[in-house]
Amino acid sequence: MPRKAPEHVVDLKVTHLEHGAKADHVTSLLTAGDPLADAVIAELTLCGPQARQALDMGVRHGLASLGPEPPAAIAALLEQLETAPSPLDPLMLRRGDAISLSVPPMWFGICSITSALAHTYASPAVGRLLTRTGRPTDMAARRLAETGVWARQTIRPGGLLRGGPGYVAAIEVRLQHARMRARMLTDWNMGVAGLPIGQLDMARTWLGFTLNASQALNAVGIDINAEEERHLYQYWSHVAHLLGLDEGLYRDVVDHVGARRLRDLLDATTPAPDANSTALTAAMIDAQARAMAGAPGCDLSEEQLRHLIHSVLQRAFGAEWSDRLDIPDVPAETDLMPLISRLNRQARYWQTYSAAQVRQAHRRTLEGPGPELRTAAALPCDTSCRRTAGVDRPSVRAA
Repeated sequence: MPRKAPEHVVDLKVTHLEHGAKADHVTSLLTAGDPLADAVIAELTLCGPQARQALDMGVRHGLASLGPEPPAAIAALLEQLETAPSPLDPLMLRRGDAISLSVPPMWFGICSITSALAHTYASPAVGRLLTRTGRPTDMAARRLAETGVWARQTIRPGGLLRGGPGYVAAIEVRLQHARMRARMLTDWNMGVAGLPIGQLDMARTWLGFTLNASQALNAVGIDINAEEERHLYQYWSHVAHLLGLDEGLYRDVVDHVGARRLRDLLDATTPAPDANSTALTAAMIDAQARAMAGAPGCDLSEEQLRHLIHSVLQRAFGAEWSDRLDIPDVPAETDLMPLISRLNRQARYWQTYSAAQVRQAHRRTLEGPGPELRTAAALPCDTSCRRTAGVDRPSVRAA
């Protein structure tokens, strides 16, 4: 049985003392939506198909394609989308998120998609909103699939270029959030859990695909170095811009250290996960395990995959928040993580093994066997074993 953590109570005065001025900015966003996207939804409702056509044309071909008098709200949104807050590296967008692309599909699904959704569902506002739209067990598989498709479109090479699949998908998600806010605000109690799908919930989603996904991948032995970490946040900073995230939330987040500060601040200003959050998380985990067990070539049972997902999330979130989400502990005798982590780290070692490392290892033989040589000596030589461990993952450096 999971250990039940103490109830998390938001105290804004304590939050201000602990986090300073940024806490005041985050607190001001508790009831903030996305004014540009919200205005577009209102304009689409008012103007109908003509505005819809203008929006589709502008998203795929740019504001300039709409002529001298485009719809006002749509023009304002497109202008923001096409004006990045900092200079963009075109090569970075053409390469895509090389870090995430280097992760084997199985681990991307378990670590990136699952941890990102769990981090989003931890918000009571999101949990309450989604359970009002349907039963968690009925919607889990669909939301899992939709999130997976969106993430793949977002990270693919060229996906975020104007009119690209990731660019279009990000805007569609942004407008869908605005549509959900407009539908729910008529009878929504702001004092309970904040604005549904507001700025802070969008920030949680963004952290789910950066910090939380990286922590989950680290748990299974897939690590990135400091340079790769910097590129990850540079890429996802542009994703945040397209999603309409307040610049003050992500502008100074350039690595895991900054992301942890933001996550701590969000946790300090967000009530603890509630029954809706735990129901959504459990349904999502079940749907992920069921889908992966039915995939061709999978040798793990649905129960084993569920235990594996629980173990990954436990390590990504830590014990306290895992307890709040009712993610159970995995019995030691069924925990595959130590073996999986070791195999993936060994695979990563060989993927990035270079001529310089060969020379360095040779020099160390003069001083006695170092850790690289001891690791190499212990590695299996069978190709199929290395492939099972994930060694066919392309090197991040070569991506």
